[in-house]
Amino acid sequence: MRIALAGLATSHPFTDAGTLAGHAELVAWEDDPERRARFQAEHPTARFTRDLTELLATEPDGVVLTVPTPGLADALALVLAADLPCLVNKPAAATPEQLRRIDGVAAVAPHRVMSTSVLRFAPAFRDWSVDRDDVLAVRATVRHDVSLWASGYNPWQDDPAAGGGTLVTMGIHGLELLVSLLGPEVRLAGVTTALRQHTGLRSEDTAVLALSWDDGVPGTVEVIGATDVESYTVAVHTRAGVATTVIEPGPDPVEGLGYRATIEAFLDLVRTGTSPVPWTQTRAILDVLTAARDSTAPLAHRR
Repeated sequence: MRIALAGLATSHPFTDAGTLAGHAELVAWEDDPERRARFQAEHPTARFTRDLTELLATEPDGVVLTVPTPGLADALALVLAADLPCLVNKPAAATPEQLRRIDGVAAVAPHRVMSTSVLRFAPAFRDWSVDRDDVLAVRATVRHDVSLWASGYNPWQDDPAAGGGTLVTMGIHGLELLVSLLGPEVRLAGVTTALRQHTGLRSEDTAVLALSWDDGVPGTVEVIGATDVESYTVAVHTRAGVATTVIEPGPDPVEGLGYRATIEAFLDLVRTGTSPVPWTQTRAILDVLTAARDSTAPLAHRR
């Protein structure tokens, strides 16, 4: 098997490659010389190409696509035109216009497009379930520090108009878990954001999204981007009490956070041609997040 890594714009493809290397020959493309050098040091047998077109010409069996969000739609169009299955590292869109464009591209072959938070496949969540009929309300709490952006790392991710900022890039983790549990029939009921600690950010470090499912179940996603610990908690309220699961990195973050299982699910897509994450769910998640991003005014709460 040959897998192409199209872009190394975030940390995810570096982690992905660690799992993929045990299953496939790796070919890659990345314009940034520092990221390219790092990848070559970690995977000295990987072949690099000059651009995405040349990468696709190597006839890979599947593609892991990780480019800055504004360029994802154009890149995905080339991948799908080559009739290839594709893992689009999250988030696939950060603004309503980006979502409109990538949704139109994915419509060509939605069954060959997989885009998800890795937490969907984390063992602590994947093996956990609730009775949908008993659910009264749900809450997801995302704790993931974003101070690296305040230092100037990957400024496009912190830009609300490009990568979506903390609200989108970290909020997707909580919303992914809730949609995976309750389904894609969800809408945004409200959002508030604040900048409490990391004053060098262009976006926020704290956010809360209010949600509503079509059957009336309310939900909340809390995003804490100024934190000393990384964890992801889902709480489901029923008449009997509160059922809770917590996803944490543990001694092996690749396993504990679902990175390894996500790549294994992607390899199943490569073999079968059918994504384990329906595009209808991905689109619903992105619709809520991009609507939230679009509705937020310039931050009034700064410290």
